[in-house]
Amino acid sequence: MERIKELYEEERPYEKCERFGAANLTDTELLAVLLRTGTRGESALTLAGRLLHPEIHKEGILNLHSWTYDQLLQFKGIGKVKAIQVLCLCELAKRLAKASAGKELDFSMPATIARYYMEDLRHQKKERMKLLLLNTKSRLIGESEISIGTVNASLVSPRELFIEALQKNAVSIILLHNHPSGDPAPSTEDILVTRKIQEAGYMIGVELLDHIIIGDNRYISLKEQGYF
Repeated sequence: MERIKELYEEERPYEKCERFGAANLTDTELLAVLLRTGTRGESALTLAGRLLHPEIHKEGILNLHSWTYDQLLQFKGIGKVKAIQVLCLCELAKRLAKASAGKELDFSMPATIARYYMEDLRHQKKERMKLLLLNTKSRLIGESEISIGTVNASLVSPRELFIEALQKNAVSIILLHNHPSGDPAPSTEDILVTRKIQEAGYMIGVELLDHIIIGDNRYISLKEQGYF
């Protein structure tokens, strides 16, 4: 009888974490601990499992990043408090990843730049382009979002981009954008935009150091690939 009781307690996320450590909890168990309670007739574990593995999605823990506040409220068993808990959990995970990557951030190394901005961009549903402004010591003095939607030559204006760079006395810039498909391979438009901005920067004395494309835990540096 005692053995059955022990086995039952090991299945409880709180007891399992206390006995074996948080690293030994499954994704569902971790989320259940944070949700704390389930709903009438459903445990926190069951609710967490449905949230991580809904019928329409197959991505497991990555599903958490796909939910908006309004979508969470439509999910059976999720009210305002639990919706906010899930959103704050995802934001905390992003900030932890960014803070960790920030320790190695070097704007002369594309890999460290991609790592630093990865969690900001890899889950976005639309393409977003960031402009990074650097000083003479290659230190970041500003960043801004200059495009939302498909990146193309008509949407990205070199004039507005370089006005901002000159206003902040930047001597070099880096472009950074994501591919929602998860594949960072550059499109024809990506290459055209890059070359157009590089040529404009050359004329006014603000160097384009790189254009980095973020995929799902992958990146491509157009400078490293020899596109300019």
